[in-house]
Amino acid sequence: MFSFDKRILYIVLGIFVFMNIVNRFTSTNGLLILLLTLPAILIAITFHEFAHAFAADKLGDDTPRRQGRLTLNPLKHIDPVGFALMIVAGFGWGKPVQISPVKFKRNISMAKGEAIVSIAGPLMNFVLATISTIILACLLKFNLLVNLPYKTTELVLAFFVELILINIGLGLFNLIPLPPLDGSKILSNFLPYNARQWFIRNEQIMYIVFLVIWVTGIAGVIISPAISKVTLGLGTLIGNIFNVDLGSLLRIFGIY
Repeated sequence: MFSFDKRILYIVLGIFVFMNIVNRFTSTNGLLILLLTLPAILIAITFHEFAHAFAADKLGDDTPRRQGRLTLNPLKHIDPVGFALMIVAGFGWGKPVQISPVKFKRNISMAKGEAIVSIAGPLMNFVLATISTIILACLLKFNLLVNLPYKTTELVLAFFVELILINIGLGLFNLIPLPPLDGSKILSNFLPYNARQWFIRNEQIMYIVFLVIWVTGIAGVIISPAISKVTLGLGTLIGNIFNVDLGSLLRIFGIY
């Protein structure tokens, strides 16, 4: 069977990420964006991976708990390449949570349990994005930043916009049905038996497909517009509820 060393994927992506970091963050404005982005990324990845661990634990699998993944400590969940990709592109991944489906409670099939654990991460990101949007709406609705200096107000607003974007980006990106992303696990567990076995046998090839769509920019072409549309859609919905113009605010910070 065709074999592909995953380390090659990480080396290539690592070089690609390093080049983007050097190009993007050599200016003062770029460094400021980086300072706003880093905590947002840490929050998004930490809660994403914690959600995987929490879901598995609730289904009866103590593997994440024994491996110390049932925690909100960012150091337990960060994957270096996935973290760097989040910085330069707004979408990436964390350190995968290992599970043992055979330990799931007997009232649920292993396939269904795996799908639930897989969807828990992206779902958590969408919940965090919604909460962040609500906080942003409250800040505007009740003038909670009115007594702060203009620059401080701008930084606070920019941080919450970054937090929304990063969470939506991480959630959507991980729904792509290619290894090593959550979408592949969700899809494979709903495929007919023969199709699922084909998917599993050709997983290494799927890694190459993932690498190609990333390096060629196809992933960005697909995901970036989706991130913008979902962000604006969420902002418009929450903004209408609170009677504030979140859409304009998001566009000011570069969301189209």
